[in-house]
Amino acid sequence: MVVMRQEIGDVLRDVRQLQGRTLREVSSAARVSLGYLSEVERGQKEASSELLASICDALDVPLSRVLREVSDRVAVAEGILPQIPDTIPADFMQGMLARSDRSATKRDVAREDLAPVG
Repeated sequence: MVVMRQEIGDVLRDVRQLQGRTLREVSSAARVSLGYLSEVERGQKEASSELLASICDALDVPLSRVLREVSDRVAVAEGILPQIPDTIPADFMQGMLARSDRSATKRDVAREDLAPVG
């Protein structure tokens, strides 16, 4: 059975880690406690729509993109594979790269792993 809070948390964690940001940085920007954000990322807490919007804003990623990724993951779990593209949309990846460029001094990212597709 798919647990939505787990999928949402996984996507949020993936985005944060792709950006090379810490829980502390994102929790501060989202104005949510570090512990609560950690619980959301681990799928232990259900995030309200307002909290999700705040976290997405702190990550500089549209809520719709996060929800689309969650939807795609749920579809895969349900066995609905043919309707899901096997690439990351180029505009989403460009947004992620732009965000990571602003934080480049904080980490070492292998750019070949982040090349936009499509």
